[in-house]
Amino acid sequence: MITITPQELERDLAKYLERVKAGETLIVQPGYTLQYDPETGQMLRPIGLAAGEFVVPDDFNDPLPEEIMQAIESEL
Repeated sequence: MITITPQELERDLAKYLERVKAGETLIVQPGYTLQYDPETGQMLRPIGLAAGEFVVPDDFNDPLPEEIMQAIESEL
């Protein structure tokens, strides 16, 4: 596992991408991770990086209140 800064990545992107393709995990501070799956040839996206960072409210999918809908529609 390699930990670098965005500036280091920018300075030598090709070198770091080759290391990732070779199987190393690259962590770009403050918290980006690059991983590569040689079987599929795809970059991997880690699951759960934002776990515990926020809570989706129970009413997330409920319709917006009428006054908000009216305000949005009046702007269109």
